[in-house]
Amino acid sequence: MHRARKRFGQNFLHDRQVIEQMISVIRPEPGQRFLEIGPGQGALTRPLLDAGVNLTAIEVDRDLAAQLRRWPENRTGALTVVEGDALADPVARLCGDEVPERVVGNLPYNLSTPLLFHLTESLARVDDLHLLLQREVVERMAAVPGSRVYGRLSVMLQYRCQVEPLFDVPPGAFRPAPQVTSRFVRLLPHRKPPMPRVESGCLAEVVAAAFGQRRKTLRNALGGLLTADAIANAGVDPGTRAEQVDLSGYGRLASQLKARRQAR
Repeated sequence: MHRARKRFGQNFLHDRQVIEQMISVIRPEPGQRFLEIGPGQGALTRPLLDAGVNLTAIEVDRDLAAQLRRWPENRTGALTVVEGDALADPVARLCGDEVPERVVGNLPYNLSTPLLFHLTESLARVDDLHLLLQREVVERMAAVPGSRVYGRLSVMLQYRCQVEPLFDVPPGAFRPAPQVTSRFVRLLPHRKPPMPRVESGCLAEVVAAAFGQRRKTLRNALGGLLTADAIANAGVDPGTRAEQVDLSGYGRLASQLKARRQAR
């Protein structure tokens, strides 16, 4: 029996009812190309293969990766196991020529935010992502302006994807049981950018600066990037704070930053 390793943030899903619920939501179809982040002991891997998908599984724990490679090959689907860190390389490089259509994963709580940013950087050929995360993280992902948990993750994820929280998973569904409730979430990449003329790098820079000092007004938080007049020209009150600005407002601020730099 493999013992969960704290350094990898391992909590292994074992509840059959929860697994079946997740599979019914994912609705895998034969021949679809899947990428699974952190398959662990294969709780989702097995039913996905039984559904006939072509699955690339990225596992950082070499012992678990070795166990997965020893699985019998008499399954409907095809399994490729890659031993590595999903944060280390772009998804396309990890999967080689088999760019995934769909992504699934039970993400470790201690790395969930950087993994979310990493996995959603390039989504041109990805149809959807189904991820199991700490409930509080999903609340941040789906938060609206003015919410206590609305922040950088909310803005950048909603710029890249439609966020659909699905259902909660209790601690007892895992071994060892975490001290928090999890939530299953679906991300649907935008086929058309919600703000087509916005440069993503400028948006990321503005959002990071605004929420990096969220107790300050935008006049002060963005002082190194934009003047108060430039913020006002974007249709945003310089005296407001980061959590009061919606996605389109951040898009206009990013456009102001781009225009300022082009004018130099």
